[in-house]
Amino acid sequence: MTNAMILLQAGSQNPTSMMFILGAMILVFWLFMIRPQAKKAKQAKEFQQNLQKGAKVVTIAGIHGTINKVNEDNTIMLETSPGSYMKIEKSAISIEWSQALNKPAELAK
Repeated sequence: MTNAMILLQAGSQNPTSMMFILGAMILVFWLFMIRPQAKKAKQAKEFQQNLQKGAKVVTIAGIHGTINKVNEDNTIMLETSPGSYMKIEKSAISIEWSQALNKPAELAK
């Protein structure tokens, strides 16, 4: 009988406290999951908009090359070896790998 009383008492919590806990969980989820992803997406868009001729990049497939031309239709002409060109989407450029490729060149300056 005492176990049943304890279970009944545990179920009668204040709805305001439950809403507060739910709101806190949503806030934590937003701070640790959604906000960093949005920040990373904004950084990726900015990186893709700032691609210029002559920049050394790496695609998400691992292809290394130099940008030969930036087209208006959100594509670039990538020179993989002298005289060999590929037309690829700007979104196919890996931000992390491209920045890592250009970091030693920036440190040497």
